[in-house]
Formats: sequence, structure tokens, C-alpha cells
Amino acid sequence: ISFFFKTLEFINNSETSTVMEFVLLGFPGCQEMQSFLFSLFFVIYVFTIIGNGTIVFAVRLDKRLHTPMYILLGKFAFLEIWYVTSTVPNMLVNFLSETKTISFVGCFLQFYFFTSLGTTEAYFLCIMAYDRYLAICHPLHYPTIMTPQLCYILMSSCWVFGFLSYSVSTVQLSQLPFCGPNIINHFLCDMDLLMALSCAPAPITEIIFHILSSLIIILTLLYICGSYMLLLIAVLKVPSAAGRQKAFSTCGSHLTVVCLFFGALLAMYVSPTTDNPAAIQKIITLFYSVVTPFLNPLIYSLRNKEMKAALKKVLRIE
Repeated sequence: ISFFFKTLEFINNSETSTVMEFVLLGFPGCQEMQSFLFSLFFVIYVFTIIGNGTIVFAVRLDKRLHTPMYILLGKFAFLEIWYVTSTVPNMLVNFLSETKTISFVGCFLQFYFFTSLGTTEAYFLCIMAYDRYLAICHPLHYPTIMTPQLCYILMSSCWVFGFLSYSVSTVQLSQLPFCGPNIINHFLCDMDLLMALSCAPAPITEIIFHILSSLIIILTLLYICGSYMLLLIAVLKVPSAAGRQKAFSTCGSHLTVVCLFFGALLAMYVSPTTDNPAAIQKIITLFYSVVTPFLNPLIYSLRNKEMKAALKKVLRIE
């Protein structure tokens, strides 16, 4: 990470670019509208941090939740805190700012962390699907396969590969010359918008980025769907209705999050969105970057009795 920061600083100080900062237009409107949006997203951000943070502490403090399923859920909530923090604080500052500027290095760092954390989240959802597949399709072998050691190895791999996936693309993008204009009609720095501001076309860099994004999204989604197809077949073979209902209830929350997250990602990065109005792209991005992390604590706590009990315990402690 330190080498990555130094690389961006070197690129910014070189003669390849005359742009020293970018302007994030965000959501246009009068000052009253900006104040209202600031208040709205500030409340959403605070509740997102509190909700996901409560899940993290609940899993950590309640020994009954020290199982792979809840360990994954706790680490996923921790990831969501960082994911929403990569965009919302800067968005809040821009609501109250007249210039709405972000530095050259800051823009590319935001792009890198936003894409890397989003990729890590997609990998995490794959591991959570794998955990549910083992628990339901191979219940007798589950304790010996999904050990705490394997669980932490898989989670560490998600972070490592998530942050490696777009490191090269980010450096390549930052090496392009930016001579002006420097206005980005979005609330964050994204690939297509930065490419549009470059003085020199770089179709290979753009193609590689979109191919990589499409492969990550489609392959992870196919893996999750395949896991749940096998899981569904196994559940339908369960003789008792109570057993089937219990199996479905443990997977319902995860499937809901998968649909929300991947649905917006497919609309943004896989389907052609370049011809869509900027407002539509902002709403789609807002959905998977802000709304989904905000809803995750509600989705997971409302459908899980053990998590409800642990959350009540944490709230009493506090």
C-alpha cells in the first residue's frame, strides 16, 4: 500500500498531467437541497456504522456466535463499514463545499479503495455461499471441513485478492495525461468518467478494466448461484417441512444481500450504461455503495434468532 501511494504521488508530480485536482459535481441543487442531502446521508452513514458495528461486537462478545457462519458475518459487517467509508465522508464534505474539489491523488485513491473493497465484498459473498452449501449439503463433514483456520484463510484471501485485482488498472489509469477539463459529473471517482477526462485515448486500459470487472462479477455470481442450486436440491430432499423451512431461513438473508448487491453491479458494470443519464448512474452507484451496506444489518438481524439474541445482549451491555 505504501508503494502504491508513492507511485500515485510520483505520477501526480510528473509532467504527464496538468490537472492537480478534480471537481465532483455530486447531486446538483440549491443550498437548501445540499443541506438536506447532507443531513440525509449523514444519518444513513451513522446508522450504517452503528448497525454493522453492532454486528461486529455481537459476534465478538457472544461465544455462541463463534462459528464460521457468524465469524464470516461479523467480518463482512466490518468490511461494509470500510466500504461505505470509502465514499460517504467525501460526499458529505462536498455537500457543504462550494468548490467540491478532490485532489488528483485523493481521486485515484478513492477509486482504488472503492473498487478493491467492492471486489472484496463480492469474494466474501462467495465464501458465505460456500459455507452455507457445506452446512446444508454436507452437515456431517461440515465441522471438519470448515474449520476456524480455513475460515480465516479464506477471509484473508478475499482481502488480498480484492486489493490486488485493480492495483494495476489504477496505476495505468493514473498514468494517463489529464490536461482539462477536470469536472466529474458524479459523487465519486469512477473509471469511465476519468477515462473521458484523459487527453489521450487508452482503449486497451479501458477494455482490460471492463473485462476484469465483468469476469469478477459474473464468475462470482455464477459460483453463488451454482452453490444455491445444489443447496436447493438438497433442501427439497429434506422430508420434514420444518427442516426445509429452517434451511431456507439460514440462506434467505444471504440471498437477499446477493440480489441487492449484484443486481446493481450488473446494471452498472456489465450492462451498457454509457448512454444512460448521469443521474441514473449516480442512483445505481448509490444503491450498491450506500443503500446495501445500510440495509445489511437489518436484513441479517431480522431473519436470524441467534443474531437477534446477541444484539439484545450487546445493547444491554452498552
